[in-house]
Amino acid sequence: MSVFESTSKRDCSDRSLVLQSIGIPYQIFATEDSVHLLVSAELTEKAKFELWQYEQENRQVKAPPPRLTPVVQNAIPGVIAYLIVITLVAVLAGEAIFDRNWFTAGRVDGVLIRDGEWWRAITALTLHSGIKHYAGNAVFGAFFGYMAGRVLGSGVTWFAVIITAFGANLLNTLLLDSSHRSIGASTAVFAVLGILAGFVWRSQLMKQDRWAYRIGPIVGGLALLAYTGTGDANTDVGAHVTGFACGFAGGLVLTSLYRYIPAKKVQQTCALLAIALISGAWMLAL
Repeated sequence: MSVFESTSKRDCSDRSLVLQSIGIPYQIFATEDSVHLLVSAELTEKAKFELWQYEQENRQVKAPPPRLTPVVQNAIPGVIAYLIVITLVAVLAGEAIFDRNWFTAGRVDGVLIRDGEWWRAITALTLHSGIKHYAGNAVFGAFFGYMAGRVLGSGVTWFAVIITAFGANLLNTLLLDSSHRSIGASTAVFAVLGILAGFVWRSQLMKQDRWAYRIGPIVGGLALLAYTGTGDANTDVGAHVTGFACGFAGGLVLTSLYRYIPAKKVQQTCALLAIALISGAWMLAL
């Protein structure tokens, strides 16, 4: 009776050694199309069992997918650009350049956004109500932006921040009453925090054996969100939550696209797009 069949004589020879080692007589019989390992009928079941054990012991273990290894990049240009943008807008808005009220023209306004003034979801990210508001977003934005920029590059990081924070402001506006109004880069700050948490978690940069470590980036991001994003009555908690959520989704997407991210042209293109989005939004607003 045939207990093994293959197109390779070597496969049969390897398995015949298993039978030989436990004293089961065998024959190797070759045809035009295949090679058979034969044993007597009464030993068929025992031979099949021994060969099955052999297969289990020698089954190749699939290697785990290679962990993503980020290319450490220069995050300083992106941080400097972020600080320049929010500082420049603060100065221009404070001086009412072009004889316009920049706060009225650029803030999130639920009614006007729903009427089509989508650019407000971007311009509002660069406005602040005072020095304390500005300083907090400058410090936290620069810190988290630097951390994200180290693994994603300056151009990709800040383009992703603008896109995800833009989406977060739109989402927050749709979820709240149409009279909702807000300004501030805090939505962008929590977007970059979400991007960092999503990317680190999805790319398994902190992978450990215990599940608690695997979800560490998510827990850390949520803890920071709870600690810094739910302040006084003037805090737009909805924008912080949607900023983190949209940023986290963006971080997952960026993990899948990471093979393209380190390229210099990709970084430069994203940087130009980020500048174009901010500039274009303010041109429409003013």
